[in-house]
Amino acid sequence: MTVPPHRYTGAAAMILLHEAQMRDFLAVWREAKASGLALPQTEDTDYASLETLLRHVLGAAGGYMIWCCASLGLPDPGIPAPPPAEAIEAAADDVLEQVLGAWRTPLADVPEERFGEEHKSRWGIVYCIDSMLEHAVMHPLRHAFQLRRLMAARNG
Repeated sequence: MTVPPHRYTGAAAMILLHEAQMRDFLAVWREAKASGLALPQTEDTDYASLETLLRHVLGAAGGYMIWCCASLGLPDPGIPAPPPAEAIEAAADDVLEQVLGAWRTPLADVPEERFGEEHKSRWGIVYCIDSMLEHAVMHPLRHAFQLRRLMAARNG
């Protein structure tokens, strides 16, 4: 895991942490899938199945960088939406590598002071760029934690 030099080393740190958490999430997701874990019933469509959860996490990871770039007036990093839930498991490794690769360079030349700029997220909450990067790191961590707890509860 390496990233090119960044003007703001805090961004490089968040990119590396995000990559580590995304890789961990996918490993935990695969463990949950292999164990036959069923997610609890909910009206949230992102939790309809393990496949929809995987699609949600991979899609959100791309979305965070797309939002950061758009908010900073940078070019679109070109991260496509993940495939449908029915195809996500087979494509997971490729999608993950594509997303992680797209995270490594877009913010390299952004000066540190721009990471404090505030912008409204698609869900209506105002974040500075730095806090959105932190949110992006925590998102797969939270879902991996959730899956670990569900597996532990099921196994007693």
